[in-house]
Amino acid sequence: MNRYIFLHRLTGPAILLLLGVVALLSQAHVVHFGIFVPLVLILIGVLKLAERAVLAGCQYPAPGMGPGMGQQGPPATPYGATGSSTSIVPTHDYSNGNDAEGGQR
Repeated sequence: MNRYIFLHRLTGPAILLLLGVVALLSQAHVVHFGIFVPLVLILIGVLKLAERAVLAGCQYPAPGMGPGMGQQGPPATPYGATGSSTSIVPTHDYSNGNDAEGGQR
């Protein structure tokens, strides 16, 4: 599992664990429950710094090499387009004998 995702998913359970520990210590009259808020802020800050450190150590893919592209490069023709087109709207293939409005050609 990715370390960034692991640390991100750890935030909620860590806060709940801290709440339980502070509540237990408060019941034992060791600490006052008012210390919970500063401790939560410190915990969240430490976890965010750890996430940032993990992201700083990641290597990013080369330009044009997104996830799942491997060594073969980008897909040849998206949306069934043929040839090279500079249009934003994908070209449609009406080879089934129908035109764009659904009628026969």
